[in-house]
Amino acid sequence: MATTMTAPPSARTNIGPMIIIGVLFFIMGFFTWLNGPLISFVKVAFTLDDINAFLVPAAFYISYFVLALPAGAVLKRTGMKKGMVLGLFVMAIGAALFGEFVRIRIYPGALSGLFVIGAGLSLLQTASNPYISVVGPIESAARRIGIMGICNKVAGALAPLAFGALVMKGVDAFLNRVTAMPTGPERETLLNDFAARVFWPYMAVAGLLVVIAIVISFSSLPEIKPAGANSESSVGHAKSSIFSFPHLWLGVLCLFVYVGVEVMAGDAINTYGQGFGLRLEVTSHFTFYTMVAMLVGYLVGSALIPRVITQQRYLAASAVLGVLLAIGAYLTHGGVSVAFVAALGFANAMMWPAIFPLAIKGLGSHTEVGSALLIMGIVGGALIPQVFVHLKVHIDFQLAFLVLMVPCYLYILYYGMAGHRVGQGVAR
Repeated sequence: MATTMTAPPSARTNIGPMIIIGVLFFIMGFFTWLNGPLISFVKVAFTLDDINAFLVPAAFYISYFVLALPAGAVLKRTGMKKGMVLGLFVMAIGAALFGEFVRIRIYPGALSGLFVIGAGLSLLQTASNPYISVVGPIESAARRIGIMGICNKVAGALAPLAFGALVMKGVDAFLNRVTAMPTGPERETLLNDFAARVFWPYMAVAGLLVVIAIVISFSSLPEIKPAGANSESSVGHAKSSIFSFPHLWLGVLCLFVYVGVEVMAGDAINTYGQGFGLRLEVTSHFTFYTMVAMLVGYLVGSALIPRVITQQRYLAASAVLGVLLAIGAYLTHGGVSVAFVAALGFANAMMWPAIFPLAIKGLGSHTEVGSALLIMGIVGGALIPQVFVHLKVHIDFQLAFLVLMVPCYLYILYYGMAGHRVGQGVAR
C-alpha cells in the first residue's frame, strides 16, 4: 500500500519517487514526439495531403481536452499512484489499437488509437505534473520539472531516430516507386506492406507498458495529496471557487499557446522542411534536432532555476528568445531556416516547467481541478498546427509560421512578466 503524504517529503526521501516519475516522463516523451515522424508516415501509408496527415497530432492532443477533467475526477477516486498505473494500461490499449488499424490501413481507426493513447497520457500528465510540483518546495518546482523534462526530451530525441530506423528507412525510393505505379492490387500490396512496418513495434511497446504498469503498482511510490502540499495563499482566507484564481485561467491559455508552439517546432518542422523541397527521409529526422535543442535548454534551465534566476523571469526571457528565433526562421531559407525552427526547442524547453507551477500555486483544495484544466490547455497542440496547415495553403508557409508563432510567444512573455501575479495579491 502506498504511503499517503499531505506535505512534501524531504530532498532525501523524494529521490525514489523522482526516479519513478522520471520513467513516466520518458514514456510520455517517447509517445508525444513520435507524432512528427508519424505525420510523414501516414502521408505515405494512407496517401494523404498535409491537412489530413495533421489529424495525427489533432487526434492525439484533443484527447487531453476531452479527458483531462474526467482524469482529474478519476484521480480523486483512485489517488495519483493508481491513476498513473491506469494511464499506462490505457496507453497500452491505444498502442495495440493503433498498430492493428494501421496494419489494415483504416485511417479513422488509427486516429482512434492515437486518441486512446492520448487519453492514457492525460491521466499520466494530470497526476505526474502536480505530483512532481509538490514533491518538494513549490519555489523550486520548475527545476524538478526541468529534470523530468530531460527524461522526456531524451525519449523525444530517441523516438524519431528509432522510428526512422524501423519504419522510414528507404521511404523516398519507396514513395517514388509507388507514385510511378498505376492504381491497382500491386500498388495496394506495397502500401499494405509499408503500413505493416509499425505493427510489431507498437505491439511490443504495448506489452512493455503493461509490464511497467505492474511494476509501479507494486512499488513503494508514496501517495501525495496536492491539496495538503500546495496550501492556498489568498490574502488571508481560502477561496471557495476555482474561478477565484485568475492566474490559473491565464495559465491555461498560456499552456494552450505554449503547447501549440512546441508542437510547431517539434512536429511541424518536418512539413516545414519539406516546404523547401527537402527529401522525406531527411525531414523525418528533424524532430530529433528540436529535441536535442530542448534537452540542452532543460540542462541550462535546471542549472539556473532558482539558483540564479526565478522561474517566471526565465519564462519571460525564453519567450523573447522565441520571438527572435521565429523571425530568424522567416528571414532565412532552406537548412538555415530549419535550424532556427529547431533552435526554438531551446527557447521552449523550460516553459512548461515554469508555467505549470506558477499556474497551480496556492490553489489548495482546487489543485487537482486546476491541474486538469491546465492539461486541457494541451489542446493547443491540436489546433495551432491545424491553423498552420490550412493557412499555408493560402500564404507562404514561412509567413504562416511567423504570424502564428510570434503572437503566441508574446502572450507567454506577458504571463511570465505579469499574468502569473494576477489575483495573487502579493508581488512575486
